Order: sequence, then structure tokens, then C-alpha cells
Amino acid sequence: MISGAFYALLAGFLGAVASSSAKLSLGSDYLKGVCETGLKTWSQDGDYRIIPEETSPCDWLHIPLRLLCGGLLFTSNAVMWTFFSKALRHSSSSARATVTTTASNFVSSAFLGKLIFGEIHAALWWVGISLTLSGLLVLHGSTSQPAEAKKEE
Repeated sequence: MISGAFYALLAGFLGAVASSSAKLSLGSDYLKGVCETGLKTWSQDGDYRIIPEETSPCDWLHIPLRLLCGGLLFTSNAVMWTFFSKALRHSSSSARATVTTTASNFVSSAFLGKLIFGEIHAALWWVGISLTLSGLLVLHGSTSQPAEAKKEE
């Protein structure tokens, strides 16, 4: 049986994939720039130049790529909510599932942002995520007391 924490980690990762897909599909010409860079890399002689009078394949290719990223956005959101529901069902508390999903989303967003967009996070961001992860460890480390033990006190 898979634990609620595993489902929560997957839900957080899929949330980060969804937000990256939204940024790709709605962002300003990022996919077009990637396409042009790819054409330069994959050209036969390595000297691919875009001449202003000519149309480039990237002038139209970025549109289906944006639509594909939009489809990935909706798909990953739907699967993310499915995994989050399973995390809630299999976790001992809804707070654990929510905090784990949020922490997983933050960390996954950082790595996907660096991998896809080349983003760099400030030291203050890393301090904040470290505090969030520390809180997550405290939350997961605490054991809930059984209801019978609470009644005896």
C-alpha cells in the first residue's frame, strides 16, 4: 500500500509541472526562442540565420507547441488533484497532506524553473524553503496521540 506522503509528493510535483506548462503556453515567445536555438543547433552547417524577409519554421511551430503545453497544463492539473485526493485519504491528517504537497510543489518548481527557464533563486528564497521543509519534518515527526489517551488525561 502506498502512503499518503508519496501521493502528496507526486501531487506537488505535478502542480509544478502544471505551472511550468502554463508559463510555457502563455509566456512571451519563450518557445519561439527555443525553436530558433534548436534550429541553429540542428542545422547542417551550424550557420543557420533568420533572414527578416524569409519566414522561419519557428514562426508557426511555436503555436502547436503552446497548444501542447496547454494540454499538458490541464492533464497534469487533473492528475495532480487525483493524487492530492488520494493523499488526503491515505494520510493521518489533512494538514500533513497539504503541507507535504506544498513543500513538494515549491522544491519541484525551483528545480523545473532552473532546468527549463534558467531561473536563479535568491538566498532569501532558499531560507524560506528551508524553514518550510523544517516545519514539514516537525509535522511528520510528531505522532498523534490516540483518542483514548487524550480522554484519560
